[in-house]
Amino acid sequence: MERDLTATADCDVRFVQPYQATKAYTCPGCNREIPVGTHHVVAVPRDAPDLRRHWHRGCWERRATRAPRSPRR
Repeated sequence: MERDLTATADCDVRFVQPYQATKAYTCPGCNREIPVGTHHVVAVPRDAPDLRRHWHRGCWERRATRAPRSPRR
């Protein structure tokens, strides 16, 4: 599996508050769901803003030291 661009790119990082989180997303750091109403991080690559990714905050903070997990089956 190829590593997510937002894990290594120069990104703008936004913190999403629980009341702002109105959709569920899949975190590229752990391949688990970020449920509606959960605070998390949005990483937006400066060179490719359409490739933004939503991360659990802990996964974002540990992205440099941990490879992404395989998709759950």
